[in-house]
Amino acid sequence: MDALAPATAIEHGPSLRQRLAARGFDAVTLLVIPAAIFSLLLFVYPFAFGFILSFEPKAGGWLANYQRFFSDSYLYDTIANTLWLSVPTTLVNLLLAVPIAFRVRLMRHQRLLTTILVLPITLGTVLVAEGLLNYLGPQGWFNRTLMTFGLISQPLKLVHNYWGVFASLVITGFPFTFLLTLSYVTGIDPALEQAGATLGANAWQRFRHIYLPLLMPGFAITFCLSFVQAFSVFPSAVLLGEPAGITRVISIAAYQAAFEEYDYSMASAVAMIMGFVQLAIVVAVLAARGLFYRGPASGAKG
Repeated sequence: MDALAPATAIEHGPSLRQRLAARGFDAVTLLVIPAAIFSLLLFVYPFAFGFILSFEPKAGGWLANYQRFFSDSYLYDTIANTLWLSVPTTLVNLLLAVPIAFRVRLMRHQRLLTTILVLPITLGTVLVAEGLLNYLGPQGWFNRTLMTFGLISQPLKLVHNYWGVFASLVITGFPFTFLLTLSYVTGIDPALEQAGATLGANAWQRFRHIYLPLLMPGFAITFCLSFVQAFSVFPSAVLLGEPAGITRVISIAAYQAAFEEYDYSMASAVAMIMGFVQLAIVVAVLAARGLFYRGPASGAKG
C-alpha cells in the first residue's frame, strides 16, 4: 500500500481586518464611526430637515418664504442689524485680545490672570445682561457716580439701545477670543523675535514681519469662531437693546416666526438665511487670509 502523500497546507487569503487595514480602515479609524453617527443625528439631520421645511410654506410656491423675507424690509434689515453688531464686536475683541495676549504670555502668574480674564464666560449671557442693566441703567452705579461728581446732569442712555448690546457682546465674547489668541501667540518660538531684535528690528517691525504672518491663519480662525458666536446674539438683543428697532437681529425674526406666528416653515427659512450669511462671511475671511501670508506656519514651538 502506497504511503499517503503529505497533506498540503491550505492557503488562505488575507483576513477581513487585513483587507480593511490595507484600505485605511484600521481599529483606530473605526473609532470615528460613533462620532460621525452623533454628528449626523445632531447636526446633519436637523439641518436637512429645516432646509426642506423652509421650502414648504403655508401658502404660495416653494420659494414663498424666501420671497417674503427679501421683499419685506422689516425682515431683511435684520441681516444688516446683526452684521452691524457682530462684525464690530468681533473686531474689537480681537484688537483687545492681541496686546493682552502678548503681555500675558510674559507674566509669571499667567494662569491666575487668564482665569480672571475668562471669568465672564462662566456667567452666561443673561446674567451679564442683568448685571449691565443694574450697572449702566438710568439708576445704575455708573450714572449715579457721574451725577454725584457733577460730571453729568442727567443719566446717560447706555442700555436699551445699540451700545448696551455691544457692551454685552464684548464682555461675553472677549474670553473666547482671548483664549484662542493666547494659544496662537504662545505657540510661536520666541527665538524668532530675538533673531529679529538682533538684526535691529524694533517692536513694530518684529510684530509686522514675524508675528503677524505666522498669526494671520490663527487670527482668521479666531475671527470666524468669534463672529459666529456674536452673530447668533439673542438674549442681549432682547434684554439690553431695542428688539423692535436697531437691535432687531435675525435670530429675533426667526423666534417670532416660530413662536409668535407659529410658522415653522418661515422660521426655518430665516434660520437657513442666517446660516448662509454666516457661511459667506466665514468663507470670505478664510479666503482673504491668503492675501497676507501663503507660506508654511513653521514658527511654532516643537
